[in-house]
Amino acid sequence: MNYQKRSQEVLWLPFTQMKVYDEEPIVIESGRGIRLRDTNDNEYYDANSSVWLNALGHHNNELNQAIIDQLEQIAHSSTLGMANVPAIALADKLVSLMPTGLDRVFYSDSGATAMEIAMKMAFQYWLNIGINTKKRFVTMQNGYHGDTIGAMSVGDIDIYHKIYEPLLFKNYIAPYPNVYHHESHDPEITKKDCLEKLEAILSQHHHEICALTIEPMMQGAGGMIDMPHGFLSGVRELCSKYHVLMIADEVAVGFGRTGKILACDHENVVPDILAAGKMLTGGYLPLAITMASEKIYQAFYDDYDEMKTLFHGHSYTGNQLDCAVALKNLELYEKYNIIENVTENAAYMHNELQLLYAIESVGNIRQIGYMVGIELVQNKATRQPFDSHLRVAWRATLMMRKLGLLTRPLGDTIAFLPPLISTKEEIKQMISIIKAGIQRVTEEVNDGK
Repeated sequence: MNYQKRSQEVLWLPFTQMKVYDEEPIVIESGRGIRLRDTNDNEYYDANSSVWLNALGHHNNELNQAIIDQLEQIAHSSTLGMANVPAIALADKLVSLMPTGLDRVFYSDSGATAMEIAMKMAFQYWLNIGINTKKRFVTMQNGYHGDTIGAMSVGDIDIYHKIYEPLLFKNYIAPYPNVYHHESHDPEITKKDCLEKLEAILSQHHHEICALTIEPMMQGAGGMIDMPHGFLSGVRELCSKYHVLMIADEVAVGFGRTGKILACDHENVVPDILAAGKMLTGGYLPLAITMASEKIYQAFYDDYDEMKTLFHGHSYTGNQLDCAVALKNLELYEKYNIIENVTENAAYMHNELQLLYAIESVGNIRQIGYMVGIELVQNKATRQPFDSHLRVAWRATLMMRKLGLLTRPLGDTIAFLPPLISTKEEIKQMISIIKAGIQRVTEEVNDGK
């Protein structure tokens, strides 16, 4: 079969303009370690971890075996009204890894669904305890929480959400501390300004706000925007002060991506509800979690006739294969000191990334752990962006593809999120390709091509 041609005939790919895809189709056939191979035998570094979720590399023998071993027992049984062994074992492990206060695990199959569940928990919690005025959310400017209707409603990225605006429910939007584009360019001033504006919203509307949603430490799809130190803990304090639940969306940043099991751990923040996924299974199978405090769980625990049940579920909730490979993945984190290695290698990555500032069009590099955004600008001094129609970062990633590396842009920010097993030498090679791709394309653009 000609897979490229057939892909053009039968597939509709996510977040993809298919007319553009048809110009240069690519079909992945296999993967080993941090590399992918296409049907034309071209090899690429997987520099965005197959959309930020591969942790321990492709074709990991120990993860493969965990799935095989579970298949010898059972592939799937429902968790509606019953549990299963891997789901319990994984939940036990997760609770042990979480900060005290996140005690209950609800399974789903993607980050968006994990956030939908978190929002439904927060909304219903207040109703269940007899408070029926708190029905709205606060979200962060430029935030992203998924593409289902509820998740989009607490998102704020026009290119993804604006067309669906008539379908979405209204929420309050608080400013996010984007230091690079704040008028002060100062982390402390930016943090103080945004916290004051958030408090103004909460002080005026807390009686109608059930929860606040936030991506801890780094906004992902919004352009890899890191928050200044102390902002997250400041948000936690304000949520507690005004009796608003805090929902931490750890889908992109959780399970080692930032050099901690949770990004919240960087500031010792414990949210009321937490959503996570992506790297939980090492990038093998779709599994997500929503974790809540015992206090929230108990608000749903009652006689059936009281109608306090959380009526939410998925056909494959708590799937045994998913849970088995996730449990093995977390065991391998400990066996191979993955978190410690990320912390050590992230410092090396930081030094290598500084070399990119020699390129005139590299305006800002934002990094936490193995999560990096490289923002390209037309004028470094004024921070003026390129004309969006030029699609500079997208063209740069196409050039990187020709040079043997796959990643995707977020506007004019290039995302670099390699698998957590990436070594210093592999990091050096990937950054070298990224540098070459940016240089070639930005020189073409500046020459008017």
